[in-house]
Amino acid sequence: MKKYLSIMSLCLITLVAYSQSTQEENLKPKIYFGDEARLAVQILDTYHYRKISLNDSLSAVILKEYIETLDNNKSYFLKSDIAEFQEYSTQLDDLTKEGNVFPAYTIYDRFKQRFDERMDYVYGTLLDYDFDFTIDEYYDTDRSELEYAENTEELNDLWRKILKSQVLSLKLNGKADSSINKTIVTRYDRFKKAISQYNSEDIFELYLNTIAEAYDPHSNYFSPKTSDRFQQNMSLSLEGIGARLQTDNDFTKVVEILPGGPAMKSDLIHPDDRIIGVAQGEDGEMVDVIGWRIDDVVQLIKGPKGTTVRLEIIPAESGVYGASKTISLVRDKIKLEDMQAKAEVVPVTRNGRQYQFGVITLPSFYMDFEAYQKGDVDYNSTTRDVKRLIEELETKNIDGLMIDLRNNGGGSLAEAIDLTGLFIKDGPVVQVKNSSNKIELGEDVDDKVIYDGPLTVMINRFSASASEIFAGAIQDYGRGVVLGETSFGKGTVQSVIDLGRYLNVPEGEKVGQLKLTLQKFYRVTGSSTQHKGVDPDINFPSAFSAEEFGESSRPSALPWDQIKGTKYKPTDQVTQKMLAEVSKEYRDRLQNDRHLKDLISETEELKKSISTTRISLNQEERQREIAEAEKRRTEQSAMEGAKIGKEGIYEVNNIDVDDKYLREGLVVLSDIVSAIG
Repeated sequence: MKKYLSIMSLCLITLVAYSQSTQEENLKPKIYFGDEARLAVQILDTYHYRKISLNDSLSAVILKEYIETLDNNKSYFLKSDIAEFQEYSTQLDDLTKEGNVFPAYTIYDRFKQRFDERMDYVYGTLLDYDFDFTIDEYYDTDRSELEYAENTEELNDLWRKILKSQVLSLKLNGKADSSINKTIVTRYDRFKKAISQYNSEDIFELYLNTIAEAYDPHSNYFSPKTSDRFQQNMSLSLEGIGARLQTDNDFTKVVEILPGGPAMKSDLIHPDDRIIGVAQGEDGEMVDVIGWRIDDVVQLIKGPKGTTVRLEIIPAESGVYGASKTISLVRDKIKLEDMQAKAEVVPVTRNGRQYQFGVITLPSFYMDFEAYQKGDVDYNSTTRDVKRLIEELETKNIDGLMIDLRNNGGGSLAEAIDLTGLFIKDGPVVQVKNSSNKIELGEDVDDKVIYDGPLTVMINRFSASASEIFAGAIQDYGRGVVLGETSFGKGTVQSVIDLGRYLNVPEGEKVGQLKLTLQKFYRVTGSSTQHKGVDPDINFPSAFSAEEFGESSRPSALPWDQIKGTKYKPTDQVTQKMLAEVSKEYRDRLQNDRHLKDLISETEELKKSISTTRISLNQEERQREIAEAEKRRTEQSAMEGAKIGKEGIYEVNNIDVDDKYLREGLVVLSDIVSAIG
């Protein structure tokens, strides 16, 4: 299975300090780091939901994860290094509890030694390359299941293939030989500089974060610098192109497209696309950013509102080293109102019958607490906004309503509860269990129902947390039909503790913050949303497996479990008979409907690209693969552009026809309305 570090781990690898001096001697921990680590472990052992202690077993996990954090693709360490580190596999727990964090620095010193050896090899041998691109050989971009190299010769051969693949990718993207050489040299110069800037605090942060994530993937350690920068980035993230990024090996990968931003409005860049170059304006020089630190890439992409940035990207469907393309985006500031709930009426013609459907797109579960506390009667909140939108939609005589929660990562728990209350009379919405096994109910106490008509909720793999609470409650109450993909599976609650409140450190020094998991969500049926997520009533084609893109991809994720269900009164609006009828209609369309067949083909193509990690270093073979993929995309586009006039093919008007999931969701909604009669 492909190895994915958590977003926090990936950021920590790259968010390093701007030190003015290079490392001339081995890094050492600051005098108070041991006390800080000991305190963090005491808090984790005492208060973490999981109620586990740092022991020999967890020590072995931490060692493995720390090594992978430093060398996540087995490109630096030798097998002998790993064997040597095993002396710590049952010692890290005891040493950390004693305030000894020296193993983190010992292992890092060896990594730095191996890194310098690799750079010496690259600069001394490979940059004077004369690669033969007619040979049939391959490079594995994912080495997580492979062994570490036995010796330097094996590592040399691996790095020869790494550089050969990079050069071939540049050649296939039309770069001249002189330009390729300059790009590669610049790339490795920056790579060396980034590693040389690691300081003692950075190593401690990597290590303590690895310890925290061993308890569960949402427990983390933030150094003072990272905490400040994280808050800064959170505020700055609303300016620029509107995309969240993370490091994936040497690439900058798009993680999320923010609602209302230039990226979303353009529809030119999508999650899992890789950014390999950034240029300013319409004619600025394209700067290669492979191997760059994430914050440096972000600084290049950000800029004043109204200015243009050009990005060279490798689309997700092209694979890791597929053909790139250049896109232009005009920077803008994402306004708060662009991130709020939005509604539209979509006319649908289905089997000769015309419908008017309301679609409410909900990017997050938000509430303006500051305005609420000030007594502002017009404060923004998810529930207030959706209530207003529903009332507006009903004046237009809608036949059904869809709540679109795709890519909604959650937010306010209170808003998820209140929003559910717009659709049910009253009753429990979620159960929240703490580490002491105490269970609290989150209830809707208002018996008013704002909308009682046909309802669907659309989710995907990236719908999480509060989205899962809402979708699960609508499903459990039989109030609406849930469509789409199985959701992410984040059913836990975290809290941040400032370690500085409990430690005395030298004047002028600061300590970090610890985020740890304290609670867990359960549906009214007693089933947890953790790990398992919410399974739709009707599953749409998906390219994203839970094992690689959901909570299940995290080895330390808390497990799914079940508690006693609470008393609640389901509605009778979604009956088994109706759901069976609608499901049959959908299964029939899977066999006969061209739109759905196209969607299945696209998801299978994307799934194949994501899973393909063995790439050819033969130029003709790579060109053939790229040409075939482009041919399939061109044929797909041509089929989509053809006029639809055959019996059984539905029409959807006034909607972006590229959004095939929304189109199919509206067709299912029309089947629901028809089944209700």
